[in-house]
Amino acid sequence: MRSNVGGEEDQGNPRNADARAQAEESDGQGRRILINLPQGQKYKSNEISTAKYNLFTFIPKFLFEQFRRYANIFFLCIGLLQQIPGVSPTGKYVTIVPLFVILTITAVKEMVEDIKRHKADSKVNHTKVKVLTSTGEWIHKKWMEVCVGDILNIENSSFFPADLILLASSEPQGMCYIETANLDGETNLKIRSGLVCTSELTDPKNLARLTGQVEAEQPNRSLYEFAGNIVLSGEQAVPVSATQLLLRGARLRNTNWVHGLVVYTGHESKLLMNSTKAPLKRSTVDIVTNYQIIFLFVILVCLSLISAIGNLVKGNNGEDHEFYIKADSNLNNGFGWQFITFFILYNNLIPISLQVTLEIVKFIQAYYMNWDEAMHYIDPEMGVDSYALARTSNLNEELGQIKYVFSDKTGTLTRNVMEYKKCSVAGVMYDPEREFGKQLGHKDLVDNLKQGTNSPEMISDFLTLLTVCHTVIPEQGEDGVTRYNAASPDEKALVEGAEKYDYRFVARRPESVTIKTCTGKMETYQVLNVIEFTSTRKRMSIVVKTPSGEIKLYIKGADSVILERLGQNREQREHYDTTLNHLEEFAKCGLRTLCLGVATIPLAQYEEWNRRWVVASTAINDREEQIDEVATSLETNLTLIGATAIEDKLQDQVPETIEKLLEANIHVWMLTGDKQETAINIAKSCRLHRDNSDLFIINSRSPEEAREEIQEQLKELKKDGLVGKSNDITLVTDGKSLNYTLLPDMRKDFIDLCTSCRAVVCCRVSPIQKADMVELVKEHTGAITLSIGDGANDVAMIQKAAVGVGISGNEGLQAANSADFAIAQFRFLSRLLFVHGAWNYSRISKVILYSFYKNITLYIIELWFAIYNYWSGQVIYERWTIGMYNLFFTSAPPVALGLFDRTCTAATREEYPSLYHSTQKSEFFNHREFWKWIANSIVHSVLLFWLPQMAMYFGVSWESGQTDGYLVLGNTVYTLVVVTTCLKAGIEMDAWTWFSHGSIWGSIALWFLFLVIYSHIWPSAKFVASNMAGMSEILLSSPVFWFCLLLVPTVTLLADVAFRAIKTTVFTTETDKIRIAEVMNKEVAVYVEGGRRPISETSRLLRNVRKRFRKNKQRQEEQATMEMDVRHGYAFSQEEAGAVSQGEYIRRYDTTRPR
Repeated sequence: MRSNVGGEEDQGNPRNADARAQAEESDGQGRRILINLPQGQKYKSNEISTAKYNLFTFIPKFLFEQFRRYANIFFLCIGLLQQIPGVSPTGKYVTIVPLFVILTITAVKEMVEDIKRHKADSKVNHTKVKVLTSTGEWIHKKWMEVCVGDILNIENSSFFPADLILLASSEPQGMCYIETANLDGETNLKIRSGLVCTSELTDPKNLARLTGQVEAEQPNRSLYEFAGNIVLSGEQAVPVSATQLLLRGARLRNTNWVHGLVVYTGHESKLLMNSTKAPLKRSTVDIVTNYQIIFLFVILVCLSLISAIGNLVKGNNGEDHEFYIKADSNLNNGFGWQFITFFILYNNLIPISLQVTLEIVKFIQAYYMNWDEAMHYIDPEMGVDSYALARTSNLNEELGQIKYVFSDKTGTLTRNVMEYKKCSVAGVMYDPEREFGKQLGHKDLVDNLKQGTNSPEMISDFLTLLTVCHTVIPEQGEDGVTRYNAASPDEKALVEGAEKYDYRFVARRPESVTIKTCTGKMETYQVLNVIEFTSTRKRMSIVVKTPSGEIKLYIKGADSVILERLGQNREQREHYDTTLNHLEEFAKCGLRTLCLGVATIPLAQYEEWNRRWVVASTAINDREEQIDEVATSLETNLTLIGATAIEDKLQDQVPETIEKLLEANIHVWMLTGDKQETAINIAKSCRLHRDNSDLFIINSRSPEEAREEIQEQLKELKKDGLVGKSNDITLVTDGKSLNYTLLPDMRKDFIDLCTSCRAVVCCRVSPIQKADMVELVKEHTGAITLSIGDGANDVAMIQKAAVGVGISGNEGLQAANSADFAIAQFRFLSRLLFVHGAWNYSRISKVILYSFYKNITLYIIELWFAIYNYWSGQVIYERWTIGMYNLFFTSAPPVALGLFDRTCTAATREEYPSLYHSTQKSEFFNHREFWKWIANSIVHSVLLFWLPQMAMYFGVSWESGQTDGYLVLGNTVYTLVVVTTCLKAGIEMDAWTWFSHGSIWGSIALWFLFLVIYSHIWPSAKFVASNMAGMSEILLSSPVFWFCLLLVPTVTLLADVAFRAIKTTVFTTETDKIRIAEVMNKEVAVYVEGGRRPISETSRLLRNVRKRFRKNKQRQEEQATMEMDVRHGYAFSQEEAGAVSQGEYIRRYDTTRPR
């Protein structure tokens, strides 16, 4: 595309030259973005959409969605066939009009639901952001109006509206903090740093004069990689990397403002590239129903063929009944036409009313969830007032059949808030909430320090370490309160924890830190060296010169690395065993632990070490290895101080909810972008991983290693027949390993291993990998899956799962907008599944089965009547009554079943998750249940036709001289069918309400009322059947009618009542026992069998597996170290290999200077 700069400008103008160059390379490997100039090509808009439809796609998408249901295709064909003159025995419009009404109602429902999505999208698209004008002023624009090449001003706590290149910020050298929990689930803040050439451009006037171009790669979905160059006018190209990239979905934290240049917008941003299009989901019940309709269609064709053949045989036998059946001259008598006639006659075997009933029931069920006060969350502090929201009603029944739950961690299970809770110093635990043992509070630690008891020197070192050994930046607010900015939430929690002991971190300068002790004394420590934390090292050290002139090394990290570096003197290891016990106690409470140590370093030793440190830090080759080697040489001969315990605060009742899910035989998998130690720690605290559970860890560095690990573990499980069982095992793997384990040749073995574990934890995974894991389970197990998350990084897995649940109530998050259901807290998931899900599934199942039953019971009688009337195609019922059957006389009972029927109360279902097993196993709707109901309806139809037919076999006459005819028999049978089908609904109901009574007795009464009125409106109304005149008097005055009315329904339903009684009393299920206990107001608990399966035998077999596990010595050592860290609760969040090293980062700040 050519430049959009005006053609009248000088062709030698550098602005035009830049635009032409951009246009020439637009089709190349990357894109060129002009700075403060019109772009030479058009890029994607920043407007986003998560809706299913728009104005142009609604009709084709909606029709495709509806006509994926075979029933709708069938009814459309029937409706078209009925338009052929002289063929339809039931009229032209009895199918096509109801179908049109159904599709219209469904279309309105879909539009209402999608309008909600459009409103949510509109709210995001209309969010305002500051955009730089050519005059150097900031103006507010909507997110949707932001374009590639715009320069934006983003303020603290705001989300980035597009992918930006960081130019400058309010912090030194263009640094800023960002929170990426919405992208990758990591809890720690990350540091981004602007380029030297742009970091000083803090004034908008100077920024508006900036010219040049940015060369960037084409949009892609890699969240952690970016390659580009920025070329300012008259200067050399400067490389731009992910260090300068601010992604849409991330949020600015602890930084007043940043300036950024837009490089990718809308659906080309990395966040949206990791999302998938909103899918058209269908419930499993709907799919099964679809297949059953195919079988019924085959039966319908067979019945039509049999009837047409019967008609043909009758004609070939010379039997002519034309004098009885008055044929007109246009009657189509050929075999094909007769087949079509019978096909239309029997078409109601497939109930068209089912779609209407289901739409009404599901729509109201959705509002049951929306109005449920038990899922209403109010948080006045955060300004949250949120109800559950069913964004679609098509998947209500899926909630009752969930077998796998895939959950995000950050924001879903946790609050992303770290709080210092307790510590162990010199073998003494200071825990104000301790239940067992001696209880000492935070004040006791300070008192011990002041009074010189319980190792005061070690307490002093402990408090100094908390306030000195970190990368936190203090910031004095306008209100005089000091706030801490930190890339690591753990470090921030430790510094805030020190304040509980009146130790305060006051100031940071490039070469020193200043603290205030509990006595009010100010102490300054000179920072000599910072040895950074990495996930490999599992520790961080700082070398300082104390106010007294001593050189000390303070170190914190995992117990597995700190304890092995302790010195051998008694003083150095004095509290070893006690501290280990305290660590285990902390870990059992689900707390994140760190071990602390200190070493005093002689000056000569330090100077010699520092020379080696400088050499290693400036090495050209193997720098990382040399630094690690030199660092390790200093981090020895430590004295153990103690340990800290930090709580990564969980959402309310998360452990209890997960325990309930597991008890309901639901597999819970945690998929997070956070670090492995953090993920395992949270898995422990939320009871996903238990202390006595085995831990299988897969951290593969190559496809071969991944295959070997999987096959080794799977082989041991196969030996003891444990594959595919819910073993007490937690499998942990990471995103890098998933790149190999998800390869086609390993997928089957990997999923076999995963499904043999009680819990699975995947850490450091990308949004697409989350979706791939969901797809893997769906593909290989066929199970119904549910994904739950709160961030934009969860959208892909939410859309991939059979049911997607978003956590609402969090500002700016997209998960709830893309989900099928939204809840405010993870704890509401148990009620959503165990109460609403189970109820919806059983109710929808009964609605579908009953709808087929009542239609087949009525319309299969046409077949019995065809045998009786020589296959003439005559209809036994009056035509208007045929249409009224589903519309009025049997429409209320299925609605009552779908809205009010239930087996157990909500409180019982929440308290006893094992009740979920029956719906989870699809016991109420499957092929066997479906055909059982079909057989039941056929038996009922036989009795309902042949018993009254035999009762009237010799004819019935009245005093008026009238005699019975086919319509007298037809209306008698019709009455018996209405009464029997309504009573059948009553038999199937587990809970009777006023609506249930009204639906059954009211439907029967309505038929009799209709019969009386309909028998008296001809000839006043010419459109009704003339042969129905006086029909009510004929029937109601006949003893045979009353005899049939009492006898036939009783005989027909006798077997059903007996079956239900035997099933409830002899073959009593757990649900039946509880229902009876509730009715009789008895204690429910004694009837609950419980959902936890005995694991004694499994545990024995797993012990055998563990003995044979991990033959590779190196891997065995790694596994042992990891298990030790898990057992002692180690976890620490810190960005690694970030934009700025931890050492450089703290030396950039001087908080004593005004900013």
